[in-house]
Amino acid sequence: MFVSPNSSVYVSNQVVYIQQALELNAATSHFYLRKDGQLVQATPALSANQGLGSLSVYQEGSSDNYQYNYWCSPVGGNVATAGNSGFTITQLMDVASVTNSTPVTILASNNYDGTASPLAIAPYWIWKLPSTSSNWVFVGSSNTLQAGEGFTMKGTSGTNTNTVNGVQNNPGAKQRYDFRGKPNDGTIAIPVLLDQLVLTGNPYPSAIDLAAFLTDATNSTGIAYYWEQDKTNASHYIANYLGGYGTYSPMGGSGNGVYTPATFYSYDGYGNPVAATGMGAVYERKFAPIGQGFMIRGSADGVVEMKNSYRKYVKEAKANLSEFERNANANKTPKKNATDTAIADAITPQIRFNALLNNQGVRQIVLAFAPNATDGMDHAMDAAPAGLNVVADVCFVVADNELVVNALPFDLDKKIPLEFSNNMQANFKISVNQILNLDQLDAVYLHDKIADTYLDIKENFFEVVLPAGVNKTQFEITFKTDRVLAVNELAKQDFVMYQNNETKNITINNPLQKELVSCAVYDIVGKLVFSKTKLGADLNYTFSSSGWSDGIYIVQLETKDKIRSTQKISIHN
Repeated sequence: MFVSPNSSVYVSNQVVYIQQALELNAATSHFYLRKDGQLVQATPALSANQGLGSLSVYQEGSSDNYQYNYWCSPVGGNVATAGNSGFTITQLMDVASVTNSTPVTILASNNYDGTASPLAIAPYWIWKLPSTSSNWVFVGSSNTLQAGEGFTMKGTSGTNTNTVNGVQNNPGAKQRYDFRGKPNDGTIAIPVLLDQLVLTGNPYPSAIDLAAFLTDATNSTGIAYYWEQDKTNASHYIANYLGGYGTYSPMGGSGNGVYTPATFYSYDGYGNPVAATGMGAVYERKFAPIGQGFMIRGSADGVVEMKNSYRKYVKEAKANLSEFERNANANKTPKKNATDTAIADAITPQIRFNALLNNQGVRQIVLAFAPNATDGMDHAMDAAPAGLNVVADVCFVVADNELVVNALPFDLDKKIPLEFSNNMQANFKISVNQILNLDQLDAVYLHDKIADTYLDIKENFFEVVLPAGVNKTQFEITFKTDRVLAVNELAKQDFVMYQNNETKNITINNPLQKELVSCAVYDIVGKLVFSKTKLGADLNYTFSSSGWSDGIYIVQLETKDKIRSTQKISIHN
């Protein structure tokens, strides 16, 4: 495609497919992508795009001036010669109208707070993590980022009420940027080193099939990591950060892949994790939208290649399995897109476990079942965390590898080892958060091999206090047991527990009038929300739940003879 001087191409809610190169002949040659418009090219090797003109495409960040987004630019500098060119932050523009934008203000290096109106960027927070360095490298506003190099950038404070195509520039902590320059195209080599994280991302002005890229990236582990941060934080000091990395496994390119949310940690002044503090959200990651940055880890010294063959026209939306970020309920079940057979793949059969670490943060780990998986390590399937938190953590262990996603073929006779690690005495609570596409599964047991006890953690949570150290031999997940939990099952029949959503009360019936010494209610991750002791032997008990959030809760009763009865209830106030 050739765009002559004083000419423009305007694309709205459509895809433009170019078999070969795009030439934006002069500085007055423009190519506008609006309302999910995208450009897909099929150049088989290096980019042949050329010209001094600009492609313009919008993307919204999802952070304020205290939180990071990870980016990867879809454009480079306005260089006339053919090929991809370097990108600088000064190419970001402030949207003025549907085709016009104004240059951003680049703040002084000692100014840490970006602003929305007028759009001003604090270059102090712009860094990259290339394979050439084991540490972060400062980029700022003047250094160049090559095609395929990701970068960090904090957002802006305030609002910008200017509205174009029905979208406000910044309604608050969601800044829109106009990326302008020569569009990236063709094969882009991303250098990687063994066991080293590299910040990269989607380098094109279209979505990419991230699952296909990761599966083909054999010099990497085939896993992508996404930074998430607690948005209630209002400080630039590392010691006040609450955040961590979510993990995406493409499951070898089969289905939609599996994403585990970040475990949030607090940090010391040197960036070392101090304590788990919370959990991030669940996102759909099969297709990476324009501008999305993410980490990959090298499995060998070499390169991985981003190619035009991974480019797809996929609009950014949860239903399309393509999210930059969202704020919906983290526990919602991912949905399939019924209108597009290319992405309407079945959800990978899986069990999601929540582990409450020292009554603070939550580590979510996933058993994912696929017929093409093995019991060993599988590229682009089994996923290690971005970094193991030795303060307190729970993971699966396969051949001495700690995993947050363990991919394996389904077998009811499986025994899956669990590892608990902590640098001081710690309390752990673990339960099943969600079971997807495994209707045949009746029970999920946590087996303590030393005590030889089994607990079905579908309806209960397992609690243990462990001394400092790494314990990878005592506990395992199983689906069958020869031991019969007759006493506990009988105890369940002795009590009837239910939530009355109309009166906003929990009701417990005690028809045998057994003497109760305690009643405790926990949320789905094991945090105590209500407790009462010395209840006596009444026929009925009623406790208010009016102040509790909607969700699943676990009610645990204990009798005088130390028999416990546990049941899940659902609250929708």
